[in-house]
Amino acid sequence: MTGATPRILVAVIAAIAAFGAGAARAAEKVVRTPSMFDPASTPAEAIDSYTMLVVAICAAIFLVVGGLLAFAVVRFRARPGDEGREPPQIYGSNQIELAWTVIPVLIVVILALVTARTILDLQKDERPEGWLAITATGHQWWWEFHYPTLGITTANELHIPVGQATFLDLESQDVIHSFWVPQLSGKTDVVPNRTNHLWMEAREPGLYVGQCAEFCGTQHAYMLLRVFVDTKEDFERWVASQQEQAAVAAAVGPGREIFENTACVNCHTVRGTGARGRFGPDLTHLMSRTTIGAGVAPNDRASLVEWVTRPDHLKPGVLMPAMQLEPARIELLVDYLVSLR
Repeated sequence: MTGATPRILVAVIAAIAAFGAGAARAAEKVVRTPSMFDPASTPAEAIDSYTMLVVAICAAIFLVVGGLLAFAVVRFRARPGDEGREPPQIYGSNQIELAWTVIPVLIVVILALVTARTILDLQKDERPEGWLAITATGHQWWWEFHYPTLGITTANELHIPVGQATFLDLESQDVIHSFWVPQLSGKTDVVPNRTNHLWMEAREPGLYVGQCAEFCGTQHAYMLLRVFVDTKEDFERWVASQQEQAAVAAAVGPGREIFENTACVNCHTVRGTGARGRFGPDLTHLMSRTTIGAGVAPNDRASLVEWVTRPDHLKPGVLMPAMQLEPARIELLVDYLVSLR
């Protein structure tokens, strides 16, 4: 075994441990590295095709202009004996005038037509049969996803079925955000007091990573989101599990009592209990998610203890206050949270 091999093994083990139990549940999904040059959805493919066309036209212009410039520099460079003599001047070439007028106009017209067609494709409102409706709401600094026809509300992790058109209504509860999953669709601003629209139609199952693409405060960089593109069967199983009421376990009764008698219920909802808060994420199936704090930490017991104890330590500026509970009561509270699957 070489000296580098142990270091590689340690790095791999550390990376696996950093994801925690939550990431382990997503391990079966193919995690796609975020890249707008690797489209996996109909709108993203339209954007990629448009981008490649623009790049090709710009590259051709660069080669032509650069080639003519290089030719002029070499062909008409100063030679010995040219001192004091003006080179021949050419005026009034109709062919040259027409060329550098007509060609740019044609390029602009082509780009304008292609741009208009692409924008119309991305903003289409034609809803095919079986389309899925989702309302995505941006908060500082997390995402709320509501499925109005399915009665599901979750946070930061969006599940959609492969091959099915999904239309999102984008709203904001505070400042301007921007919804962006590079491989599934383009950027769309999320503006207060306005509903914008976005659609996607993923063609390959997997886990696609996105984020807020508009600076929205101190934790803008940690306003991440994950889109799980499930097979039809996996999506139906996920929907069925999310539609269930919160798990009830007698063993975590003390923790549930703490939850229902603290400020937690002012912000969070847990279906089947008296918690009906609207300011924070729905916690009914908290442990079905892979991260907490919109991607700031893996969703495991240790992170939950840290989050409840000192949320500002994991995410400075977060609006969630520290619970100011004794360590023993925090452990009981986390016991209850871990049971919400």
